[in-house]
Amino acid sequence: MKFLRKYTRKYWKLFFTAVLFLTFEAICDLLQPTIMSKIIDIGVAKRDIHYVLKMGGIMLLVTAFGAVSASTRSIVASTVSQNFGAELRSDLFKKIQSLSFKNIDRFDRATLITRLTNDVNQVQIFVNGMMRMFVKAPLLAIGGLIMASRLNLRLAVVLAVVVPIVALLIILNMRLGFPLFTKVQKALDRVNLVIREYLSGVRVVKAFNRMDVEIAKFTKANCHFQDQSISATRLMSVFSPAIMMTVNLGIVAVLWLGGLGVESGHIQVGHIIAFTNYMTQISFSLMMISMVFNMFVRARASAGRIGEVFEQEDFQTWTDEINEIPSEKGRIDFEHVSFSYEGTSGEPVLKDINLTFKPGETVGIIGSTGSGKSTLVSLIPRFYDVSAGIIKVDGEEVKDVQPQRLREKIAIVPQQTILFTGSVAENIKWGKEDASTAEMEAAASIAGAHDFISVAPEGYQTKIGQGGVNFSGGQKQRISIARALIKKPEILILDDSTSAVDVATEAKIKESLKKYAKGLTCILIAQRITSIIDADKIVVLDHGEVVGVGTHEELIHECKVYQEIFQSQIGKEVL
Repeated sequence: MKFLRKYTRKYWKLFFTAVLFLTFEAICDLLQPTIMSKIIDIGVAKRDIHYVLKMGGIMLLVTAFGAVSASTRSIVASTVSQNFGAELRSDLFKKIQSLSFKNIDRFDRATLITRLTNDVNQVQIFVNGMMRMFVKAPLLAIGGLIMASRLNLRLAVVLAVVVPIVALLIILNMRLGFPLFTKVQKALDRVNLVIREYLSGVRVVKAFNRMDVEIAKFTKANCHFQDQSISATRLMSVFSPAIMMTVNLGIVAVLWLGGLGVESGHIQVGHIIAFTNYMTQISFSLMMISMVFNMFVRARASAGRIGEVFEQEDFQTWTDEINEIPSEKGRIDFEHVSFSYEGTSGEPVLKDINLTFKPGETVGIIGSTGSGKSTLVSLIPRFYDVSAGIIKVDGEEVKDVQPQRLREKIAIVPQQTILFTGSVAENIKWGKEDASTAEMEAAASIAGAHDFISVAPEGYQTKIGQGGVNFSGGQKQRISIARALIKKPEILILDDSTSAVDVATEAKIKESLKKYAKGLTCILIAQRITSIIDADKIVVLDHGEVVGVGTHEELIHECKVYQEIFQSQIGKEVL
């Protein structure tokens, strides 16, 4: 729970301000039964109306002061808890953003959403409850015990029996509840995962009429969440009635012993009424303590899950010592590079890669599905660290360069097209926030997107739906390319980014890119051999190994894998 220290240091003054007013509120509540006892035993017993009015006035003043204290406490507590929750959620989101892909891959995306929302809410509710019930309940319980004991020691024997039993029940509640609420949060993760998968693939689900399957999958996850919640709630529900029954039996004992005391003349009627009120307050406070511990159990489980994210240490380190040696901008060197997603112990996805991409070159990368093409280029901006070997960009080893400075040189169009909600212009300007309209239109023209954007009713201000649903696959790819081009990078990586574009449009984009790409290193990953056939250099990958490097003419005669790809796509007769 180390992550909570920051917020403790920031909010402790306001927290204790709320606790102070809460203490005043509790003291006012504790004074009232004693005042009532005096009114009955002195004012009513002696028929002294002046005393009754005097003490009644004091009682009203105490009540008013308690109400003001309660209102102030409520305002401060709400301010602290809401600010704390918002800041914790923001810090958690920033932490997730700062993590490397290797760190993020340790968590399912759905569980990160749950931790950002539900888990933060559970901790926030507990913090708010601490300033409302957690402090007041012990104050009422302890204060009630002291005030009741001062009234009558004989009746206080009942409390000596009741309080330890209730304390034991609360401890059992806490010990048994924590594991159950941890399971509840994990079950909620599963529900969120199913919902996220369905919403992201809703078109495929409907196209294949698989709604029943998705409903069954959701029902299974939802029922599991329901079962886990019922198990946890059922256990928790046993303790509250048990505590209430114990306290009520104590009140019965007080009334019985008090009745005997009144008959013998050892106890006054007002004392019994006051003692019963204190027992009720103690009962209420013990119930609150039980509720607080229920909240604590859930908050502890949620805080542990949040802490798991904050405890993630970024595996990527760097010195960021700027290389003073003049280097070729856009040069990329792979020196004996191997990579595995499981680190040095896993099966290598890339094996002993040795490549050099020179500034101004257009490099095509081709290979069968799963050959490691996308993995290879993901190592350049250091999304992952190599398991062995060295990668250099501009003559600097990427492990020594701050990721932000490294990625400023690189623009990527990923294999899976991602557009964000907002306008087309806002999406393109992701590459350069301060880009002018002319720059934006120029980038869109090179990407072949200007024509279809400009004929839209709102042009570049056309709103993009969730995931870009109001654009075709090819249109989304071209907007993504424009977003990369407007950045004017040293290195441009296009990961199969024209797969949804027709051949004629692809040819136009490639022609425009040739003029644009002069002086920058352009890496094209493609499934279609026609997409990279005229590249300055083509790299052929097969099962994570480089099996050929050269121009199309060289590879068509020397590389068997390239020949097989060519034959399968274009035909043997062309050879």
